[in-house]
Amino acid sequence: MGRVLSVASECVPLLKTGGLADVVGALPQALASQGWEMRVLMPAYRSVLPQAKGWPVVWSDPDLFGGPGRVLAGEVAGTAMLLLDAPHLYDRDGGPYSGPRGDWPDNDIRFAALSWVGAAIARDGLSDGWRPDVLHAHDWQAGYAPAYLAYSGAAVPSILTIHNIAFQGFSPAHRLAALRLPTDQFYPDALEYFGGLSSLKAGLITATKITTVSPSYAGELRRAEFGMGLQGVVTARAADVSGILNGVDTDVWSPENGPHPYSARAPKGKTLARAALCAELGLDVPGPLAIIISRLTDQKGIDLIPAIAASFIAAGGGLAVLGSGDSALEAQMRALQTQYPSRVAVRIGYDEDLSQRMFAGGDAVLVPSRFEPCGLTQMYGLRYGTLPVVACVGGLADTVITANPAALAAGVATGITFHPTDVPAFDLAMQSLIRLHNDPKIWGQMVKNAMRHPVGWAQSAKTYSDLYAGLTQ
Repeated sequence: MGRVLSVASECVPLLKTGGLADVVGALPQALASQGWEMRVLMPAYRSVLPQAKGWPVVWSDPDLFGGPGRVLAGEVAGTAMLLLDAPHLYDRDGGPYSGPRGDWPDNDIRFAALSWVGAAIARDGLSDGWRPDVLHAHDWQAGYAPAYLAYSGAAVPSILTIHNIAFQGFSPAHRLAALRLPTDQFYPDALEYFGGLSSLKAGLITATKITTVSPSYAGELRRAEFGMGLQGVVTARAADVSGILNGVDTDVWSPENGPHPYSARAPKGKTLARAALCAELGLDVPGPLAIIISRLTDQKGIDLIPAIAASFIAAGGGLAVLGSGDSALEAQMRALQTQYPSRVAVRIGYDEDLSQRMFAGGDAVLVPSRFEPCGLTQMYGLRYGTLPVVACVGGLADTVITANPAALAAGVATGITFHPTDVPAFDLAMQSLIRLHNDPKIWGQMVKNAMRHPVGWAQSAKTYSDLYAGLTQ
């Protein structure tokens, strides 16, 4: 049907710091089934560049924000990639956004360069003849791409997807010229943002269409408590905003591929996976084993865990935690492990293989987020029959059918939701978890419901396809 250039700061399998990379990596193959050819443009960080050995150069510029830049074209795991090789911006130790001393001070320039190249490719194409029909930018790191495109007068339509509005790409006003932005656009209804600049706002005001990663989040962004200062901008563009749920790669995240395979029709392997996980983590849990796989931050509600742990553990429950983040929260998780060594296991860091074993062996997955644009963790839980216990916000509300009396009577419940995101509501949800787990018939039905719930990309890919088609007709 057409060609799409996807611009993002990270992409599975090359580099991942969060769910953004999973989504960016899944979209090309999901959209291929709808007839769209998608290439992903991302920086060639030091850890990524070796993957591009021998790839041809398809775009170059001797002065890309302070040094030479070139784009290399190739394929990784079936995904067509465009890697922006600009050593002065990306050839550094550390992660994509920070080094040993914190965030890179020139992050605005580094990702403006990515956006600039994305807009240039959308406008002029590549030397191999490839030119996109649509530019699809992701989050603040690509936020300037629709702006550069619009300010150049190009007619190529653009989409900006907000994966998390909390990260906005703020810069001081004096960077305006360095970012190659038009000075006559520095006013409140255009680029100016609280006296400075925001790449995310720039994208919001210039993109042809705006998407978020769940329908509920699209509505929440118009409210002050979720819009993070940009609620007015989102409201002004409301007619162009839509929420499209993310999906998960059901081939990678599959209970049938683990060491103890199981499915909704043949669930016995889950019991074996649970026993294996408990043995691996040194746990002895007579009741439900709840897993937490998350960044350890207040946004994710991790600070609520210690307050509900004692009553949950006293009722027979156990916790397995995998993640990293705030040092104080890491310490609190370790303290729980010390206090309840046979009921709580904590692994600081991230290990994708372990996370899959935890989804396979856990009974429930906890996602008590204060806001959650979409969330993939609860979808992985559904896929594995590991029932989600989630705050009723954003994509969590859109994907989990709570076990209220009506849903239980109809036999459709897939998890537990709670509101507001505070200790009393969370504690009640955990009590519900205990009660449901103590009823094997109801619990078994919920596990089957969860595993049968569609969490793949089929419907979302169709929605994106229709959006692209509407922009190119």
